[in-house]
Amino acid sequence: MAIYASGSSKVHSGDAKRMMHINLFIFGCGHHRAAWRHPDSAVERVGDIRYFEQLAQTAERGKLDAVFFADGQSADNVTDGPRWFLEPLTALAAMSRATERIGLISTVSSTFYTPFHAARLVASLDHISQGRMGWNVVTSMFDAEARNHGFDAMPDHAWRYSRAEEFIDVVLRLWDSWGDDALQLNRQGAYANKNRVRPINHKGEHFRVDGPLTIPRPPQGHPVLFQAGASDQGRDLAARRAEAIYAVAYDLPSAQEYYRDIKQRVRAAGRSDAVPIMPGLVTYVGSTDAEARAKQRELDELLPSEDALRQLSLYIGQDCIGWDLDSAVPALPPLDQFAGPKGRYATVLRIIEAERPTLRQLLGRLAAGGGHCTMVGTPEGIADEMARWLLNEGADGFNLMPPSLPGGIDDFVDYVIPVLQRRGVFREDYDSYTLRGHLGLQRPGEAITS
Repeated sequence: MAIYASGSSKVHSGDAKRMMHINLFIFGCGHHRAAWRHPDSAVERVGDIRYFEQLAQTAERGKLDAVFFADGQSADNVTDGPRWFLEPLTALAAMSRATERIGLISTVSSTFYTPFHAARLVASLDHISQGRMGWNVVTSMFDAEARNHGFDAMPDHAWRYSRAEEFIDVVLRLWDSWGDDALQLNRQGAYANKNRVRPINHKGEHFRVDGPLTIPRPPQGHPVLFQAGASDQGRDLAARRAEAIYAVAYDLPSAQEYYRDIKQRVRAAGRSDAVPIMPGLVTYVGSTDAEARAKQRELDELLPSEDALRQLSLYIGQDCIGWDLDSAVPALPPLDQFAGPKGRYATVLRIIEAERPTLRQLLGRLAAGGGHCTMVGTPEGIADEMARWLLNEGADGFNLMPPSLPGGIDDFVDYVIPVLQRRGVFREDYDSYTLRGHLGLQRPGEAITS
């Protein structure tokens, strides 16, 4: 459901003992598929690195934990608006130079990258940013992406997760192939101590990698590993390996189910790490509820129905272009019979079950954030609802998905963040210089022993 947050449920600072984490999920002109059509959109600037630097600076002004850049490996329908333009790791290199404290996270595909390449890129950015990098490991989704990387179709689910497990293991070992004190920089002697730099000699099912890496150990030891596990296999991998987790949660009950399941899996894996869970969150902020709803309606009315139907077809794995917009959504296969990405599909099923929408109404809900939780209302109401999730095992924080950019993040930083700070559930200033520090994560010790 869309939560219309009016501020009726106050959460005062004395009630809160936990502090939430918030990332800004940067996506073109915003997460609403029609955002680029708005007269105030930044569509002319999506190839201008200064636009993304300014977004990161706004997020840093709000003391957010990090900015997150997703990535895709196919162009899709180019008439629908901007999705992918600048390559994320390249853009983050520039954004790191325009900021000082905020974390920087990029998607990395374990299906299409090799471990050595990924380890080198992400370690380089951790050095450039002085310890602010994170990497969101995904197995990728679509056949169109696979065909751009030498596959006839996307490999099956089990193969992709087996490769992802090995991929993560090799990247971590490459980062650990240098001891923290390997560099000597002795002009009369050695640049590095060869006894503190060692090959990994990995030969597995998917990769052969000798190592060592060509770059010393990253400042954070390991840049922070994010994952988004929705399927049972994905949840298991995330619980065993991820240091922070992105989630899809339609409402608080679904968020609580996922949160409690993942936390139990983390404990079962013998881990005592915090592993913050951060569901996606779409917000429309207004000085009144009516103003916020008007902002939502304004974007919805800009959405061409044909574009929205193509997006829905991707989510549900079947062509729905000819379906009647003003009739009920046709019956869809149950989750256990769906072969595509299960997290988003499960959300679509939940919206249909809970709201019984017409197809047109469903498209409106999916247009911004694709079924992630949507909060529409005043700064006070949105802040209170976010705090309710934090204090009731729904989230450790949020992956903020503004429906429009830059306006959506400006509204959130200028109006919602001060209320969260007054409620005592969000930091007033940074107390760390690294992404690990922002998230309360320990730096992993080195693997090389003398």
